Amino acid sequence: MENAALAPQTDNIKAIYLAAEDIKVAGSILYQAYHDDPLFKHIFQFDNEGYESRLRAAIREELNAFWQARQPMIGLFDEERLLAVACLIAPETGFGPQRFWHWRLKMLLTAGFLGTKQMLEKEQLIQRHMPATHYHMLSFIGVHPDCQHLGLGHILMSAINTLVQEHTSSEGVGVFVTVDKYLPFFEDGQYQLIKKLKVGEIEGNIMFLHRTDDYAI
Repeated sequence: MENAALAPQTDNIKAIYLAAEDIKVAGSILYQAYHDDPLFKHIFQFDNEGYESRLRAAIREELNAFWQARQPMIGLFDEERLLAVACLIAPETGFGPQRFWHWRLKMLLTAGFLGTKQMLEKEQLIQRHMPATHYHMLSFIGVHPDCQHLGLGHILMSAINTLVQEHTSSEGVGVFVTVDKYLPFFEDGQYQLIKKLKVGEIEGNIMFLHRTDDYAI
């Protein structure tokens, strides 16, 4: 359990874009958040030796690609301490399933051919079933294990909503949810279930929050 002296005060939490020096800590938070995700366990072969290394490498290369492509990465901070992270793909940036070549090369070298191929296929499949053309995609979201159940997820979601609302060409934000216990979290945030989808052997849910001009943040 989190030491009471270290527990963040939600009144002090600030949502700001990540800086380069935050990437390493963000990767650690997301690694812990997705370690047991069934989709990532399937893609990066959980039952084979080296799963943790492949997952860490994939998340690291994803974050580096997000940074280089200037995609929005939001962090929740308690002073200098990073507590939670959300990474989105903005609409009309060309940063979709067809990653630029050096990202794909690095992924092949670190995560392996099968993992890289399945990640790209996963994105293409999800993209085809989204109920919009120009939208944000929530690729990663995670809260530090010591800071969960404190409402930080909802603060992070509010920051995501603000970002989407300020992007007037965006039709909304989509997410692919593979862990059923997280469905109520997105439902509380007014995300609608669009389609149940099977990626390889893993079932998940495409959910979408439509942007509205009168949406109250």
